[in-house]
Amino acid sequence: MATKSTKSKRDFNAFEAFSMPTSAFEVPAALREAAEQSVIQFRDTYDRMRTAAEEATELLEETMDTARESALGLSEKTLEAARSNSEAQFEFARDLFAAKTVADVVELQTAFARKQFEAASTQLKEMQELTTKFMTDTTKPVAARVEKTIKDVSAA
Repeated sequence: MATKSTKSKRDFNAFEAFSMPTSAFEVPAALREAAEQSVIQFRDTYDRMRTAAEEATELLEETMDTARESALGLSEKTLEAARSNSEAQFEFARDLFAAKTVADVVELQTAFARKQFEAASTQLKEMQELTTKFMTDTTKPVAARVEKTIKDVSAA
């Protein structure tokens, strides 16, 4: 009987050989400190990346909103010009049908051409101003963000 208890005790000790002693193994302080610094740097980098991504998203949303509003303004101005030009064409046609002589037709045609040239010049100038404002307003947030990023990088 004595051999049975010794054998079972010996089998139990054999399995303990594979267990890792926790008290005998200690992480060196320098390694622990390096690991902690790595975690801190990772968290800082992650926070900066998350902040940059959030700022980029806000910038994109702001730019798209500005672009949408500006495009609507350009569309409205284009439709207004088309309406005005169509009304002028119909008015000219009505006046032509009322003309009694060839001299009246020539006078109406000359007046209409001059009026349409002035209208087209005004419309083109307004479209140019709106387009310039559209481009300036749309790129302003991007330019501001680029300047801020350059300043941040220069300061770091």
